[in-house]
Amino acid sequence: MAMQGPIPVEFGFVFPHGAFVRGQVEPVRDFDKSTKDNQVQARDKESGERVWQVEVIDADPNAKGSVKVKLFGEHQPVPPAPSGGFPFAAVEFDGLTVTPYVDSKTDRLAYSFRAKAIRDPKGAAKAAPSAGKAAA
Repeated sequence: MAMQGPIPVEFGFVFPHGAFVRGQVEPVRDFDKSTKDNQVQARDKESGERVWQVEVIDADPNAKGSVKVKLFGEHQPVPPAPSGGFPFAAVEFDGLTVTPYVDSKTDRLAYSFRAKAIRDPKGAAKAAPSAGKAAA
């Protein structure tokens, strides 16, 4: 098969109704290197950059639950602030990729999302200063 690894997708294809950040961008834990007393942040296998993640709510009224999108860079990406009195901030992702996989707990198809940058839908990207590739 010619296509391997993450599949580049347009933000509007994945989130045609938009998306909202729920919570903060957080470091992803490296479960192999971390111990109970020493938490180690995961690094991207290709670029070596730190891995961050943010919970995203799909604005599609038929969507169920939320998804997590992983971001990369030495510094924590900053999502836009909520506006208009809403508790969640509207966002878009640049360099979005999706990787389908079979969830071993449910034996169902699932998707892993990665992006190069997070931004306000009307504004400039807010990537970590050294944001790298979205490929894994």
